Amino acid sequence: MLNDMTEKTFSENARRRCREIMTGNVKTVRRTMSLQEVARLMSEGDMGVMPIVEEGKLVGIVTDRDIVVRAIAFGRDVSTEIGDVMTTEIFSVKPDDFVFEAIRLMGDRQVRRIPVINENGELAGIIAMADIALEMEDEREIAATLEEISSGAGFWRKG
Repeated sequence: MLNDMTEKTFSENARRRCREIMTGNVKTVRRTMSLQEVARLMSEGDMGVMPIVEEGKLVGIVTDRDIVVRAIAFGRDVSTEIGDVMTTEIFSVKPDDFVFEAIRLMGDRQVRRIPVINENGELAGIIAMADIALEMEDEREIAATLEEISSGAGFWRKG
């Protein structure tokens, strides 16, 4: 349970805007790229997620786990297009949304990363659990926040 001081700090941070904590200038890939090409980019960039963009719009997202669970586990060839294993159901926030909304979506949808989409439908950035954790000031606050996101039992579900 969050103590009063931590709850206050958590609340203040949750009221920041998504644009303030998102990672901008995100590396993207095309749906026609192969599993191997995307996996190599992820490895080289030490990234666990790659947004898939088409004509400037976010059309999907692929995680290292997607590659393992949807491709490798089923014997897919490394030349398989990433579009065949990407996630197309995307939960996103806008740059001016409160961080609280990103935290709520992460908890409700059990995801660790949320794309930030601008008013033109273009990818503006991405918010990861780590971005939220970096905004928290002490270890108890970080632990409580990550636990809430990971379990889906966030404080917004109380009552």
